Amino acid sequence: MTETFLQAVSTLQNAKGVRIIHEDIKMEKLTMHTPEFLGIPAGVWPTLGGAEFSGEGVVIGFIDTGINPEHPSFASHSFRGNQSISKFKGKCTTGNRFPSTACNSKIVGAQYFARAAIAYGDFNSTRDYASPFDADGHGSHTASTAAGNHRVPVIAVEDGVDIISLSVGPSAVPSGPAAFLNALEMELLFATKAGVLVVQAAGNSGPSSSSILSFSPWITSIAASITDRKYNNTIKLANGHSFSGIGLAPPTLGRVYYPLAAAADVCHRNVSTGIFSLESCQYPELFIPALVRGKLIICTYSFDFENDDATIATVADNIKKIGAAGFILRMDPDQDFSPNKFKDMALDVPGIILNNMQSSMDLLEYYNSHTIKSRAGQAVVFRARARILDGRRAIYHGQAPVVASYSSRGPDVNNALLQTADVLKPNIMAPGSSIWAAWSPSSEGDPNLKGRNFALLSGTSMATPHIAGVAALIKQRHPKWSPAAITSAMMTSAEVTDHSGSPILAQDYSDSPILEHVLVHATPFDFGAGFINPARAIDPGLIFNAHFQEYVQFLCAVPGVDDDYVRRVTGYGCPTENQGWCSDLNTPSITVSNLVGSRKVIRRVRNVSSANETYTVTVKEPSGVKVSVSPQVFKIRGLASRELKIVLKATNSTRAYSFGAMVLQGNNNHIIRIPIAVYVSTSL
Repeated sequence: MTETFLQAVSTLQNAKGVRIIHEDIKMEKLTMHTPEFLGIPAGVWPTLGGAEFSGEGVVIGFIDTGINPEHPSFASHSFRGNQSISKFKGKCTTGNRFPSTACNSKIVGAQYFARAAIAYGDFNSTRDYASPFDADGHGSHTASTAAGNHRVPVIAVEDGVDIISLSVGPSAVPSGPAAFLNALEMELLFATKAGVLVVQAAGNSGPSSSSILSFSPWITSIAASITDRKYNNTIKLANGHSFSGIGLAPPTLGRVYYPLAAAADVCHRNVSTGIFSLESCQYPELFIPALVRGKLIICTYSFDFENDDATIATVADNIKKIGAAGFILRMDPDQDFSPNKFKDMALDVPGIILNNMQSSMDLLEYYNSHTIKSRAGQAVVFRARARILDGRRAIYHGQAPVVASYSSRGPDVNNALLQTADVLKPNIMAPGSSIWAAWSPSSEGDPNLKGRNFALLSGTSMATPHIAGVAALIKQRHPKWSPAAITSAMMTSAEVTDHSGSPILAQDYSDSPILEHVLVHATPFDFGAGFINPARAIDPGLIFNAHFQEYVQFLCAVPGVDDDYVRRVTGYGCPTENQGWCSDLNTPSITVSNLVGSRKVIRRVRNVSSANETYTVTVKEPSGVKVSVSPQVFKIRGLASRELKIVLKATNSTRAYSFGAMVLQGNNNHIIRIPIAVYVSTSL
């Protein structure tokens, strides 16, 4: 930092009317079968009047790259009462490709915020729109996942929104005394104070430990899972062998086996373009028409694809232009790059992307052994043959959900020094892999998706609107519930077993030189309380509530944060009595990042049913920790509250996190599960 900059900061800090200064950080994108996968059509929609009326009257505010009002997912359908319009106070900002008619009973308002991007030099007038129109596609995708019209083929708080969905987040842990005190977290705290639920993508930096990028306990942080649906592509060779790959592409015509040709063998050799440019199939003018027509062209995945100098969309376009039968994109054994990030790529021409090195090498060996070349090295006879099967057919399997490898992991951190916090993150998991939703056809965000109305994407950005959508259903059923109550309902009713009844697993990376996925047992630092169960979340039995003043008390207990700082960022001071621990916050989880000896934790539950219910408490203790709960059996009247005292006593210094759970089993079939995560420093 320059001396001039530091002087300016010092001057501003002492200026009248300036409470605090925060570094402006750039937000990044943390980029239908899922209703059935979540059990919503049978378990939730019937209780809310059907699919067309579910979520009606609840407003979700999306902070994202914009929205495409021309997409059928956001078409206005008549609905009873126009409740959301009557209570919504926001405005509809018009502009380029966003006329006044863009706002309707589905898109009730829209604004765009570009001043920071303009000041930073990131606003490109040839690419970006000075309007709420989505020039990227990401915003349309996330919005249609949560609030899009069902069955279409495949700031905000003052405006009166009920839920804020944030599929964006910081690229790193913010600077300052605590991650919870940065400008974004504080704005979201005040949104919570106003009764607005905030759901945010956990981040896509998994499976590394403490890669979470959504920090505060007043924010519901979303992990991503893969579902039971996957797409697989296959190429069959004339010798009977076949290889699996990726790419949602149509098959080659008929059951005919087509000649194979390596790109470098059917291109002009007397050009200055390097061999990598030939093999990447990016330049149609380099191909020899007579040699490529009717053949399957073997292209090579190189570093150019990694840095977007080459695109698979260009490969597909060129194959169409030159009249080839299709293409195979193989991995290069001399370059350790995997094309797995294109597993959701939809193609208009027959094609397959080989994402396995051995398959790529075997294909090339088969090709070379069946291709005759002249003494000059020119291929003259192409005897290798293959056909590509249909890669657009979904395959369903029972082992799901599984935590996606990219989904950011806990433990949560207090600050940029990565000191762990007494907060469970992520909070809950939802489908985030291979999600079909609306896209902006003029998208500049991904050249591989330009011109498409729907896109198949993966990321915690895709998981987040699923939770926003479920929260809207809960809000519709229980309009007076606080944000913490809604989060509690989703967390305590979440599933920790997959659809086969086995414990949920998580994708991790093996130790091999080529990163390959392995499955390990998931923990609360992978999926939070578990996988969302919408039907149970609508009727949770008990909830754990928390309000603004309790969040302020939480901030007062954060190590390294003093009363003066809390007062400056929140406007409220710390209580004069003992400030306690961060783990005292009344959350539907218990996390202790540094257990020394023992710690008492109090949790207050409220019966949200009008019926009396008797609960029995059972505990699965974390390794090295004895957990006692009082009372172990209790009766709670309808709409009444009850206090539970939990004592965690260290029995063995594990010097690592261990996990357990407290389960409250009600005689009216309510089951409330509270995850426990403890790091035992010493048993003394």
